[in-house]
Amino acid sequence: MTKQSQALDRVFAALSDPTRRTMVARLARGPASVSELARPFPISLPSIVQHLKVLEESGLVKSAKTGRIRTCRIEPKRLDAAQTWLSKQRALWEARFDRLDALLKEESEDEWDKLGS
Repeated sequence: MTKQSQALDRVFAALSDPTRRTMVARLARGPASVSELARPFPISLPSIVQHLKVLEESGLVKSAKTGRIRTCRIEPKRLDAAQTWLSKQRALWEARFDRLDALLKEESEDEWDKLGS
């Protein structure tokens, strides 16, 4: 497994959780403190910190502490890597569906030709 593949696996694993996806969506609007990120969730602060740890380990989020406040921000380059992978997969499947569509149209035309003979 390549280093790039492992990094992508960590990004998708981090995004697999709805709490972490909500945090990423919030951070897409701008930096936020841990307490701001925790506010909408009915879970303990230690649980929030664990979620943030997963996001930081995946490279999706960076944080810095100033005094007693830890501020988090998104790292868009990690999201770009996931978007690139998804775009390649989409292009691959669209090409496959286009070939299937052409094959089905060809078979359908052949069937019509047989009925007309």
